[in-house]
Amino acid sequence: MRSLVLLLSMAIAGRPAPVSTVPHSGEELLGQMHDRYAGKWYRTLSFVQTSRFADGKTETWYEAAEIPGKLRIDIAPLDSMNAVIFRNDSLYAFRGGALKAARAKVHPLMVLGFDVYATPVETSIRKLRDRNIDLSKIRQADWQGRKAWVVGAAEGDSTSAQFWIDQERLVFVRLIEMGEGPSGPAREETQFNKYEKLAGGWIAPECVFFVNGKLFLTESYDQIRADPPLAPETFAVDSYHAPAWVQR
Repeated sequence: MRSLVLLLSMAIAGRPAPVSTVPHSGEELLGQMHDRYAGKWYRTLSFVQTSRFADGKTETWYEAAEIPGKLRIDIAPLDSMNAVIFRNDSLYAFRGGALKAARAKVHPLMVLGFDVYATPVETSIRKLRDRNIDLSKIRQADWQGRKAWVVGAAEGDSTSAQFWIDQERLVFVRLIEMGEGPSGPAREETQFNKYEKLAGGWIAPECVFFVNGKLFLTESYDQIRADPPLAPETFAVDSYHAPAWVQR
């Protein structure tokens, strides 16, 4: 009875009712994320990124994405023709307009922050399992003043591979994994912060990266555009193509 009264009172006040479905696994949570925004999330994205490194170095990156699975980063100055392209779970690096590297690479931030809303749930599940995230483990936690779901680690476990999802918005907010640093294993943490509504979805205009608990990189997004037109060659990897989408 109290639940019914609460729902009615929130409806009268014009506030959304709380989500009542509690996921019992990471698989269920990924399904809820997909179903919440499927067909509503923007399909292309562009922005200008200021990258501030802990050593004081600052760079400007021009980024474009086609969801799911494609991301391009052009590093200023544009006439240097330095770019990185992610597509088909692979990474391609251009330097001076020449392809210098090509290797398999699943971008976990694309999977959790964007692709999950546009790909079959089974695809997201497979890619995250491949990163040794235990999807059977799920719990609640507080994160930056909001409730979150934590997948992959029990309470007090700060090193197991895990991702955090905002409970209300069903958006990605935190990833912890163990990587390999110059002096051995390193704890790598990524945060998507300061979420804003964007078209039928959301965008985090601040991303921060930590290595072994120390700030490594802060990314700030500006000139954010949802569903910009992107030329077919934007994500081509046969040869370098100038980023025609950049507004100069």
